[in-house]
Formats: sequence, C-alpha cells, structure tokens
Amino acid sequence: MLVGIFLIFIGSCKKEDVNNSTVIDIDGNVYHTVTIGTQVWTLENLETTRYLNGDSIPKIIAKNDWSNQTTGAQCIYNNNPELGYSYGRLYNWHAVNDTRKIAPKGWHVPTDAEWTTLENYVAEHLGYSGSPAKALASNTNWTQFVEVNGVGNDLSKNNSSGFTALPGGNRYSDGDHDDVGDIGCWWSSTEGDTSIAWSKGIYFYYATISRNGSNKVCGLSVRCIKD
Repeated sequence: MLVGIFLIFIGSCKKEDVNNSTVIDIDGNVYHTVTIGTQVWTLENLETTRYLNGDSIPKIIAKNDWSNQTTGAQCIYNNNPELGYSYGRLYNWHAVNDTRKIAPKGWHVPTDAEWTTLENYVAEHLGYSGSPAKALASNTNWTQFVEVNGVGNDLSKNNSSGFTALPGGNRYSDGDHDDVGDIGCWWSSTEGDTSIAWSKGIYFYYATISRNGSNKVCGLSVRCIKD
C-alpha cells in the first residue's frame, strides 16, 4: 500500500566505523553513532516524545486524527510498544520542521542533500553488499526476496556501511500503518512544496535507494546527523 507517497527512484571497502561515542536525547534515550565518509549518523531511529525545549510531541493514535493533523505528531507503529522498541517512533514532517527541534543537541534531521551525500558515498564504497540499498540495510528483520542485489536477497550481505537501516514501515496520510518488515523510510528536513517533503526509502524488493516526495502528514522514521 502506498498512500500519500510518490516514489522517484535515483537511480575494496571495509564496514565503516561504529563509534564508541553515544548521544542522548531529551527523554534519555541513548543512540550509538556511526561514521560513514565525512558524516556521523545515529545508528538507531529517533525515539523522542519531546522537542528539544521540553515540549511534548503529541502522540496521535486515532486514524482520522492522524490524517487531519497539521502540526507535529508522533506514534509507534500500530501502537505496539515492541515495534517501537525495535524501530523507534514515526513522525509527521510537521514535527521534523518544528522550530523547537526533535534532534538531540548538536544533531539535526538531515537535509535532502546530506542524504544524497550518504547515498553517493555508499555507492562508491559498496564492499561486499553489491548495491547501495544493501549497503545501508541491516542484516536482520527484512522480508526475504529473490531480486539480485535487492535488500531481501541474502541478508548476510547487507550493511557493509554499518548504517543498519531497519524496515520500520510507515504511517500513511490516511492514518493507516503498513509495510513493517518490507520498507524503511526516513524524513529529510527539506521541503518539496506546500504538501510534500523529501525522504529516502529502502525496500526489500529493490537494490536502489529511492528519493520520495512524501505527504507531510505521513509518519516516517527519523535518523539524525551530527552538526
């Protein structure tokens, strides 16, 4: 199911360093970090329920309430705490764009250009993974699939970059949850127009990373990058 998301495909290496350093968000959640090229990323998806100034990010459970939301909101996939623990929270873009900021101090939600920098670096340093999507995707949790060099084909060959992207699914603009295990999508801070913002997507059945024009109401995962 793809409601409110439009896909625009963009068409010898060691695993990058997983740093010993960690970063803590305002809720006390601890994130490990990984250096890939010149960038430092959080290794886990964002979990915070508060903006950096301490204000709460509303948790929206009801389907209709989510689809009508015009300010920042967050949720756990299907309101299932176990999935939240594994995949972090899903945020609409209004939360990403809020001036109170959702990233820990010293970090930010990556721009579309910063995501492209990561993608380009990984494409030039594939190592054993064979494709950019496999190089970013984790070795676990993805649905298996036969596509050559696709994320779901031989999970042991995923994650040469150390980015460890997990398939946390989405909450679509109509408020439905879908695609956990199949898809991971992450917001950028870059607006497309009044109704969409840019995001990156990884799919179990593809070898490529997608650049998505996603409805700002959609709930997607968030990774943070160091300032």
